[in-house]
Amino acid sequence: MDNKDNKAPLKDHRQIGQELDLFSFHDVAPGAVFWHPKGLVIYKVLEEFIRKETEKEGYKEISTPVMVKNSLFKQSGHWEHFGKHNMFNLAIHEDEEIAEGKIVPEVNYSLKPMNCPESTLIYSTTTRSYQDLPIKFSDYGMLHRRELSGVLGGLFRLRQFTIDDAHLYVKPDQIQEEIRKLLTLVVRFYKSLNFQPEFYFSTKPDKAMGDPKLWDEAEKDLEEALKSAKVKYGIKKKDGAFYGPKIDIHIKDSQNRDWQLATIQLDFQIPEKMELEYIDADGKPKRPVMIHRAIFGSFERFIGILTEHYRGAFPLWLSPVQVIIMPITDKQGSHAKKIVEDLKKEGIRVELDNRTERLQAKIRDGSLQKVPYLGIIGDREIESSSISVRMRNGKDLGKLKISDFLQKLKEEIDKKI
Repeated sequence: MDNKDNKAPLKDHRQIGQELDLFSFHDVAPGAVFWHPKGLVIYKVLEEFIRKETEKEGYKEISTPVMVKNSLFKQSGHWEHFGKHNMFNLAIHEDEEIAEGKIVPEVNYSLKPMNCPESTLIYSTTTRSYQDLPIKFSDYGMLHRRELSGVLGGLFRLRQFTIDDAHLYVKPDQIQEEIRKLLTLVVRFYKSLNFQPEFYFSTKPDKAMGDPKLWDEAEKDLEEALKSAKVKYGIKKKDGAFYGPKIDIHIKDSQNRDWQLATIQLDFQIPEKMELEYIDADGKPKRPVMIHRAIFGSFERFIGILTEHYRGAFPLWLSPVQVIIMPITDKQGSHAKKIVEDLKKEGIRVELDNRTERLQAKIRDGSLQKVPYLGIIGDREIESSSISVRMRNGKDLGKLKISDFLQKLKEEIDKKI
């Protein structure tokens, strides 16, 4: 983060979002976010980043319906343990039956509050062999939870949101290795954002589902994985999910606030409820173990945290607009436009400010919009095939050859600094 931005006054992410034209909230959809073009750029860049990271680890992406019969959640245990009152439930008649005037029972549906039961249905569509495991399904499906209006809070607490969700189906002897890989992935990801992750082992809650013996086995396996990965961890007693113990990952932001973000959950219970199987080497059916994991948690909440962490001055790779090109007068307009087109071809998010404003006004406006680099084009720059570059914190980098400036941008984006 720029030194100048470290000293910027603290603002709520909703205020920053409005000032930078990132997102908004409206009474017609309480607990849901309206993404503006610039805000959606941040969302999509993060989504692409996590996709590339997980593809390296062998994840396959799936997509499941947002509305399903709530009998699925009754079977999985979510209806009872997560709570039917925490879901948006709908009673629906078939249109044909209504048109014919028949009196028929309603079919009860729910907007899905989580992706795990739906993921198990895809797992169950074919016979799985022990040689197929581990199977890793990622799902970026939209979720809905019936939060009370009084607890809604911008991007931090929503009724509609998306999680970078994944479910791993593993054999019991694969648990340790897969948890180790997940811990490595989490550390690598958060270090790329200059966050230092802290780990907590969350144990069986009072209202837990399933066989206590399976719980004991899950807790033992998860704690052994933490020890074997040689990470320091704290204990959060009785704070596990209702279906299994978990590892919660916390970070501290630039204001030293603590946030719980990533989670890794070990689940022996839902495979039992959903009757999942694989055929083992001995030819007999066995139960897989399910690992639930999220790295960001909710995309929306994570972007809210980053917005306040950076005070809106996002690093170059995340910035909705990375460069603004500013011709000093109309004379340089066509040359400036060509530079914009060339940078766009190289994948740089660049805009042209060809307003008839004074240069200092353009520089001020670009800085207020937290654009990382401001490129100034005058007659001297055209003569020398260069560009005068200023940073949003006021630092003047002087004249740079266009090719050198492009290389600087690409290196900074690749290193995510």
